[in-house]
Amino acid sequence: MGAGRNIAVAGTSILVIYVLVGFFTYMVMRAMGELLLTRHDYRSFADFVGEYLGPQASFYLGWTYWLSWVVTCIADVVVCGSYMQYWFPELSAWMPALSMLAILFLLNLLSVKMFGEAEFWFALIKVITIIALIGTGGWMIATGWTSPDGVTASLSHLTDPTAFMPHGITGFFAGFQIAIFSFTGIELLGTMTAETRDPQRILPKAINALRCGLSSSICCRWW
Repeated sequence: MGAGRNIAVAGTSILVIYVLVGFFTYMVMRAMGELLLTRHDYRSFADFVGEYLGPQASFYLGWTYWLSWVVTCIADVVVCGSYMQYWFPELSAWMPALSMLAILFLLNLLSVKMFGEAEFWFALIKVITIIALIGTGGWMIATGWTSPDGVTASLSHLTDPTAFMPHGITGFFAGFQIAIFSFTGIELLGTMTAETRDPQRILPKAINALRCGLSSSICCRWW
C-alpha cells in the first residue's frame, strides 16, 4: 500500500520518522485517555471535542472520522484485488475486491464476535509475514547475501550517507505520510470507553500497553 515507495523516497531515515510518529502518537493517546476519564459520560473523543470546541467541531470530527475509515476500507479491498492479480493476472481487480468486501460485510452482520475473530486471523497472517521478513533479512545479513546488482546485505547501510536521505529533506518529510497511516486504528481505544465495564481500570491499562506495542513495532522496523 505504498510502504515500499515511501521507504525508497525517505531511505533509512524512515526509521527516525517512525520513532517521531510513535512518540507523538503515544503522547496524544495519553492525553486523550486522561480527558476521557475526567467524566464518566464521555463515550468517545468526539464528546470532549464537542464540549471544549463546540458541537460543530464534534459533528465535523465524527463524520470525517467515519469517512477516513470508509476510504481506508476501500484502499484495503483495492489492494486485495491487486494482490490477487499477482497470482491470477487474468482476474479483474474488482472481483476479489468486491468478494472481500461482501465477506467482511456478512461477517459483521452475522456476529460482531465472528467479525472480530476474522480480523484477528487476518492480522495474524500479517504478523507471520512480518516475522518471516525479519528472519529472512537477518539470514541475509548473517550470510552476507549479495543481490544480482552486487549489493551485499549489511547493517552498515543504515548509516550510509547515500541511503539515509537519498532525496534530501523533501524525501524525509514525504515519509511521514505512510508512517502516520500505519498507526491508524489505535485511536479506537478512545471509542471503547462506552463499551467497557470498568473504563477507569481498562483504559489506562490499554493506553500504557501502547508503549510495548509501539516500541516493538519500531524495533522491528529498525531491524
